[in-house]
Amino acid sequence: MRLFHVSEESSIKIFYPRLPLRKDLDPNTGLIWALHERCLPNFLTPRDCPRIAYHSESTTTPEDRDKFLSSQSCKHVVVVEHSWYDIIKQTTLYLYEFDATSFELQDETAGYYVSKSSQIPINKIVVTDIMKELRERNVELRFVDSLWDMASAIQKSSMKWSLCRMANAKLK
Repeated sequence: MRLFHVSEESSIKIFYPRLPLRKDLDPNTGLIWALHERCLPNFLTPRDCPRIAYHSESTTTPEDRDKFLSSQSCKHVVVVEHSWYDIIKQTTLYLYEFDATSFELQDETAGYYVSKSSQIPINKIVVTDIMKELRERNVELRFVDSLWDMASAIQKSSMKWSLCRMANAKLK
């Protein structure tokens, strides 16, 4: 299993645990967050970019596949607002890969893993063209005026989905 941390910072040599802001986690235990490769496309955007990411699995209904996927060959979609197009084109991402040994699963659907100990990356992949990277991973990048209708619809579907940075999305 490969685990990654996506950043816009180019020179991270060591990752130190940080106290989580989430209310469902112990606020006194520092964590390093990583994600497995299957969910990596969900984070191949600028950090603050609001987005909806979803993919199909064996439990996805044929009706939902037809409704949410534009082709049979592409099973993963990332939806962003039109206003992020230029920012995505100009952003460079750094994929820091970790040795998975000291990480434990935190959320299977989201692909999140956490470690309580400092980590030195074993690899760094530079992504200078986010759109190309998503294409090469067979992920559709879809641009829309507003994320809210899609967010509402995808939450009622059988797709595996993630809503990220929605506080930054344009108002309905």
